Amino acid sequence: MTAIAARPARASARAARPRRAGNWWVYLLLILGIVVMVGPFLWMILGSLKPQAEFIVTTPTFLPRAPTTDNYERLFIQLDFPRYFFNSSLVALIVTVGNVLFCPMLGYALAKLHWRGKGLIMGLVLATLMVPAGITLIPNFVLMANLGFVNTYPGLILPFLVGPFGVFLTRQFMYSIPDELLEAARIDGANEWRIFWQVVLPITVPVLATLGILTFLGSWNSFLYPLVMAQEPSMYTLPVALGTFATGQYQADHGMLMAGSVVLVAPVLVIFILFQRWITEGIATTGLKG
Repeated sequence: MTAIAARPARASARAARPRRAGNWWVYLLLILGIVVMVGPFLWMILGSLKPQAEFIVTTPTFLPRAPTTDNYERLFIQLDFPRYFFNSSLVALIVTVGNVLFCPMLGYALAKLHWRGKGLIMGLVLATLMVPAGITLIPNFVLMANLGFVNTYPGLILPFLVGPFGVFLTRQFMYSIPDELLEAARIDGANEWRIFWQVVLPITVPVLATLGILTFLGSWNSFLYPLVMAQEPSMYTLPVALGTFATGQYQADHGMLMAGSVVLVAPVLVIFILFQRWITEGIATTGLKG
């Protein structure tokens, strides 16, 4: 009986070996994909440590022959990069706080409250979500210009304090909150404001963390709108400053541009690596109920 049972096990093991060996091309594609994704980042980091002379040699080098931090020193001393870093940080943080604060309010109203016109407002949110960002560029600029907010922090921040994606994300998540829980709070005498702050918000922490991270990354990397709104160098954000230098008098200073790219990308990578679990968990727990 033991010998008979061992034969199928040995046969399945022999069949599994060729199958694993035949999947070598899958591993090869995965390795190539990693090289394609990581290669530009490594080139950027190593290039930021190269002196300018190594960029103009006939045969380009991957590793710096004489590593130097001179590119970073010139970046922060000559080009006022701390100012641009402050601008990006301020705008991204306020936009993130605004979305985390205001989007759940509208999401809760759309998911759990009954009021006239709710379907119309939800349709407008979905329509806004499907409109490309470039279409709203000119209307936003005209609105901010009429309010006198061109080249100011409010002009960079106000149009993005509440985003349709955040409203939709929080609304879908709040559909999973049992109505019985909210009814129990109402029976105990809690008003809607207290229910929202003390019952609903603690439950929505995962999706709020996801919304905050995605909003911060999007605001930090925003380029087109700040390029139009910030008309003086003192109001430039990091992407705008780096793009301006890349097409201006520093376009041939490859080392400093590489260093600027590292400064721009580093916070985004750190935040994504540290909080990627929140992103996947928040999206996975957000239902598609409607």
